[in-house]
Parts: sequence; structure tokens; C-alpha cells
Amino acid sequence: MIFDKNTAKKTAELLLQIKAIKLQPNTPFTWASGWQSPIYCDNRITLSFIAIRNFLRQNLAKAIEEKFSKPDVIAGVATGAIAIGVLVAEELGLPFIYVRPEAKKHGRKNQIEGFLEKGQNVVVVEDLISTGKSSLNAVKALKAADANVKGMVAIFSYGFEDALQNFKEANVNLTCLSDYQNLIDQAIDTKYITEKDIETLNQWRLNPSKWN
Repeated sequence: MIFDKNTAKKTAELLLQIKAIKLQPNTPFTWASGWQSPIYCDNRITLSFIAIRNFLRQNLAKAIEEKFSKPDVIAGVATGAIAIGVLVAEELGLPFIYVRPEAKKHGRKNQIEGFLEKGQNVVVVEDLISTGKSSLNAVKALKAADANVKGMVAIFSYGFEDALQNFKEANVNLTCLSDYQNLIDQAIDTKYITEKDIETLNQWRLNPSKWN
């Protein structure tokens, strides 16, 4: 679910502007999963631009308050959402924790880092949603620690059907500042891409795992 249409458009504009999102239909990227893709998103770049990170911080905080009301704790998903999660927690005046993909093999063997009490209300912050599996893995860890996960907010989502289904099955409410369709609309409006590029990008979106 998109938080707000105007916010979605502005977020897409800013991410394209600083090349946090790159569209390269003719020279595709290779994701860690091995998928070939005409789009690549690295929202960590936003941290280097003060005005943009402030925009994201403020709007993620606003989305949390409007969609979930103020929780007890903000949780970031390691590692990409740790920094933006801290900024959102600071904006809301709330404690912060983060969730590793898996428990450490040494020391205290934590998967959740920071102080979390049983029964506390938590909203999870993500930078990017693809299939949603790593994001929902963090939710699973929080629930196992007896936290009450109210939902998740993210900067950007590819809007894959698999992700929508995964979140639905996990019964987790997701709100994003922007998504793939709003990004494409913005890229068209600013002539960032051509008509031929649009066709390629739409074909990829229909079957990203098998696109070549």
C-alpha cells in the first residue's frame, strides 16, 4: 500500500535524481539472486543527501503515526534499514532496535540487537521490498521474542505479486513511500526513459525471475 500519491511521486523523483534507483533496460543488472534486471535500487545512497534523507525520515515517521499510531519501539532490518530506522526513531522520539538475518554464532548470539521487552508494540522499517522474505524474517524474529508487530514501512517496493502474497499470508500490514508503478510514471513524466524502455520495463515486471 502506498502512503500517499504525492509522496510516492516525490520519492520516486528524488531516488531517480540521485541515482539511488537506476533504470538500464539495455544493460541489465544482475541481482544477488541471479535475476537479470533493468532496475537497481540502493537506498543507502540517500543517507549522503541531507535534504533527501530528511524527507524520507519525516514521511516514514508520518506514515507510521497515521497508519499504525505511535509504537513503543522502531525496528530496522539489518543492514540496509539500520540507518534510516535510527533516523525515524529519532524523529518519533522512540527507542531503536535492529534485526539480523539470523542469530550471531558468538557472544550473546543475538538476532535482535537492542533492548526489547515482551509485549511492546513495534513497527519495522525497511529500505526496500523485493519478495519480502528477508523483511518478513525480521518480523518472525520479533514475534518469537513476544513483540507485537503492528506493521512495516518501507521507502520503496518493486510491488511483486509474490511479495504482496507473502505479506498477506504473514498478516503483516505494509506501507511504502513509493513503488515500481509510481517510479515508472515519474520516469515517463520527466522523459528519463523512452517508449521502448517502457515496454522492456513492463515485460520485466510481469516475470522478473525469468526475464532476460
